Amino acid sequence: MTAEPAFLLHRRAYRETSALVDLLTLDHGRIRAVAHGGQRPGSKSRQRLQPFTPLFVSWRGERELKRLTLMESRGHTALLAGEGLLCGLYANEIATRLLPLELAATEVFAFYSALLEALPVPAERGLALRRYEWALLDVLEATPRFSTPEGGALDPHQRYRFEADTRAFVAAPQGIEGRTLRLIEQGDWQPAGLANALKAVMRAALAPHLGTTALRSRELMLDLARRRHRS
Repeated sequence: MTAEPAFLLHRRAYRETSALVDLLTLDHGRIRAVAHGGQRPGSKSRQRLQPFTPLFVSWRGERELKRLTLMESRGHTALLAGEGLLCGLYANEIATRLLPLELAATEVFAFYSALLEALPVPAERGLALRRYEWALLDVLEATPRFSTPEGGALDPHQRYRFEADTRAFVAAPQGIEGRTLRLIEQGDWQPAGLANALKAVMRAALAPHLGTTALRSRELMLDLARRRHRS
């Protein structure tokens, strides 16, 4: 097949010297494949199969587990550290968990690419991550419905919480103001005052699809926050 743009999402050892990898590809979404030599010290496959590195890949196989036949770099690895690195690991982890194999996800690929460019810049990081999360929810047909479960409009003066079963919002005294939810619905997420509410909505919408196992990247983020607080 023709080589396709891709990014490595996850890699683990497979047999003696191979690696089992999850890749986010431009046209085929997430694929799982065996990279022969991917764990052999000094091999080109191992050197190229790094997180946040733009790749060209091709593969063979009709079943869910493919065999990589080509791995080439198509650009420089995003240089991430600290919180930016943890956000990148989070982006990889949720895509690995959420995306079914070989579900076309061109928009997810586009927003992932944009996210890698934004992660080194603290002021751009949060918004890029929210747009990436939204793209994942969209491909899963799981984006929030900014209405009540019955389809009614949200009262700007009322407070609401997200209800996973209906993907809608129900009245809750400690929830998010209806006026804020309306702004989020409009898609202009630039105002700084929306950041916390937007993050809360995304987390609530993603939670039912991520399962009960804690995200390793989120645990690392909490550890980083605790160390900063102690210092």
